[in-house]
Amino acid sequence: MNAPYDGDRGQGAGGAGSSSGPPVPPGAGQDGEAPDPYLQHAYDHDPYRAQDLAAQDPVAEALYDRASHPPPPPGTYQEPQDLYQQPPAAQHAPDPRIWAQTPPPEPAGPSRHLPYGDHAATTQYVGVDDLVTQASGDRDEQDAFAHLFRDQEGSGRPPGPPAEPEPAPAPVPPKSGGRAAGILKSSALMAAGTLVSRLTGFVRSLVITAALGAALLGDSFTIAYTLPTMIYILTVGGGLNSVFVPQLVRSMKDDEDGGEAYANRLLTLVMVALGVIVAAAVFAAPQLVHLMSRTIANDPAADSVAVTFARYCLPTIFFMGVHVVMGQILNARGKFGAMMWTPVLNNIVMIFTFGLFIWVYGTSAESRMGVETIPPEGVRLLGIGTLLGLVVQALAMIPYLREAGFRFRPRFDWRGHGLGKTIRLAKWTVLFVLANQAGVLVVTQLATSAGKLAGKDGSGFLAYSNAQLIWGMPQAIITVSVMAALLPRISRAAHDNDPGAVRDDISQGLRNSAVAIVPVAFTFLALGLPMCTLLYASSGTEAARSMGFILMAFGLGLIPYSVQYVVLRGFYAYEDTRTPFYNTVIVAAVNAAASALCYVILPAQWAVVGMAASYGLAYAVGVGIAWRRLSNRLGGDLDGARVVRTYARLCLAAIPAAVVGGGVGFALLKALGEGAGGSVVALVCGSVILLGIFFAAAKKMRIEELNGMVGMVRGRLGR
Repeated sequence: MNAPYDGDRGQGAGGAGSSSGPPVPPGAGQDGEAPDPYLQHAYDHDPYRAQDLAAQDPVAEALYDRASHPPPPPGTYQEPQDLYQQPPAAQHAPDPRIWAQTPPPEPAGPSRHLPYGDHAATTQYVGVDDLVTQASGDRDEQDAFAHLFRDQEGSGRPPGPPAEPEPAPAPVPPKSGGRAAGILKSSALMAAGTLVSRLTGFVRSLVITAALGAALLGDSFTIAYTLPTMIYILTVGGGLNSVFVPQLVRSMKDDEDGGEAYANRLLTLVMVALGVIVAAAVFAAPQLVHLMSRTIANDPAADSVAVTFARYCLPTIFFMGVHVVMGQILNARGKFGAMMWTPVLNNIVMIFTFGLFIWVYGTSAESRMGVETIPPEGVRLLGIGTLLGLVVQALAMIPYLREAGFRFRPRFDWRGHGLGKTIRLAKWTVLFVLANQAGVLVVTQLATSAGKLAGKDGSGFLAYSNAQLIWGMPQAIITVSVMAALLPRISRAAHDNDPGAVRDDISQGLRNSAVAIVPVAFTFLALGLPMCTLLYASSGTEAARSMGFILMAFGLGLIPYSVQYVVLRGFYAYEDTRTPFYNTVIVAAVNAAASALCYVILPAQWAVVGMAASYGLAYAVGVGIAWRRLSNRLGGDLDGARVVRTYARLCLAAIPAAVVGGGVGFALLKALGEGAGGSVVALVCGSVILLGIFFAAAKKMRIEELNGMVGMVRGRLGR
């Protein structure tokens, strides 16, 4: 038998050594007298009493955690109880009358180990900042088989000559941060950059609307500004993000030069391809504008302005692609912040450009400028400023690349290095993008036509885009943030073929995001009007009111839109990109068909409002199909009853809140006017009432996800 581990041998109750012999049995005489054989217990002479019983089994010895629960010293075991005697009750015995037992307290002393604080009944909510600062303090876990290995070393080998003393190791410098700390810091930096980029992008849309209005002139610029992004995504963007980037990261890990040659080939190939695309797009600008909107193309003045804007904006395709490739090269080298923060520079340049336009010509409400009256100098100013923003965004990446040790050298040896195979892998991604952009193209055509037919500001494509920008911000901030923490767990569970864990994580993501998404969706429905009259007051009261109605129509569609995002993460966890493609085709087809029906049935000024409602309807259909497919993938169970119950109870709490809050906001807006002051009062008072009623009703319903969020916030504020 292996020699027992002697780390705890000879330890008495107080840590001192104890006698090695067995205890004196009852009946032993005093002063050396012989014991009376008739008074001795039959089991007193136990040969194992003086030994540590936990050390007899090598497997139990190896699995026994002595650091947390040291064994009792030898000779301190309790005497056997008499027969037919009830054992004494434990100090913290479970009470059969209580269903949920209170856990016994942790033992005091050096064996105490509580990972969440100093008190066993305390739950400490750890924030991102604590994780960032404490993640590097990784504790070395004990090897469960260390004692067994040492025993075998001592008993199974003959004694050898004494080993020479090893030189003392050099002092290790203190760690500045572990891997987890670096990841969390990078994630926090990227999240902050994304948030600032979205906020500055929102300010940019406000300034553009104030400068050009929400009529035909604003629609003309929006078409020209959207066109480069659409072409880039259709040609290079989708495959670049989903296929080329993983290949780039793999080459940087496997190639001898750290992937620098592959990165230079990829950047050279993208620059050449985008250069050709830009040249062709600038030449075909009139045809592209006609493809985007026949209404603008059939109006000579609007067509001239839109084509001029497009020829200034289309070269930005080149700088979009270069910025993405440079950013992914930096990401592969552990530099994450530049790609998220440099778009802020683009937004700042555009805000300055359109602010200068307003300073020279005034706001749209003051100048009443249209496609016939905008001066060529104004078009040139806005076009150059828009192009300059993307140029600055791309060039700002160069110092970061130099700092990371990357030097760009054009390489045209593209054959035989895996680029062709990489291009073939992008098939489903390209089809996914085509399906999505086809739906966008139909809505763009119908929205611009409806705006022209209505003859009123705020009833065209620019109003649709502005309302959609406000509507999509909660999804980008709330749902994406919730799923960022769950995506690694879902992917690991899918890799381990654990459908139950995938189901639980998706259910948790749906329910946790619903606590914030549902009241925000009802807030858009109830208070969309004062929200837009406040934000877009510079474009005129009529345009701001029209955008408010469009935002109200978008409102409830935020719920299926968020659910769709979470459900599709389940397919991506299983590396299934075909099912999201088919689902996107269905969503795009329903959106296009419903939008066309609204264009035909509804009056022109309400057609875009109907298109906004069609967007949410399309995603509701898509959610139903995706839910059923993922449920079948996970064995027919997606925790649907619990998820539906949570959403239903949240909606029941939000309905009276939206009715009362929206009624108060509408009444205040009518009483105080639709100016900035009245809009602020209506929005603030309506929001406070809406959220207060919602919170009170949800607390009455005892919605556990809301209680968990409130507890987390209280724990965060209480630290």
